[in-house]
Amino acid sequence: MAVETTITRGTDAPKFVPSPIRTSWILAGDPVARVALLSSSADGMASTYYWGCTAGRFNWYYTFDETLHILEGSVMLKAPSGSSRLVVAGDIIFFPAGSQAEWTVESYIRKLAFCRTTLPSYLVSARNAARRIKRLMNGRGKLQESSGLL
Repeated sequence: MAVETTITRGTDAPKFVPSPIRTSWILAGDPVARVALLSSSADGMASTYYWGCTAGRFNWYYTFDETLHILEGSVMLKAPSGSSRLVVAGDIIFFPAGSQAEWTVESYIRKLAFCRTTLPSYLVSARNAARRIKRLMNGRGKLQESSGLL
């Protein structure tokens, strides 16, 4: 089955839409965030976004794995342990699902975010079992063909 492919260049003008930060997460200022979806996997488990935000301080709680690349600006990230790290344009950061960080944006930040929803462990086990069965069946079929049994 052929899959229709659309090629999108990263230099194409993104279609940003408002992406308000939850009011309960905002700690200071009036940060205004917006997002542009760049791509999404066929199974809906992975997506890529541009995201931008004006000055403010807020918490962020990650419900999926996110790898981000800072394209413009900077942010001070504070872990729940209290340790802080300044992240600037060019830096790449990974947040696993379940993590959290306090973001302090001084003026503006823009990032490229690669987001991935993880499967529950029971589904990962089922998928792995199905793959093993498929490999065994494919290997068995090849063995029978080469031996002249098919």
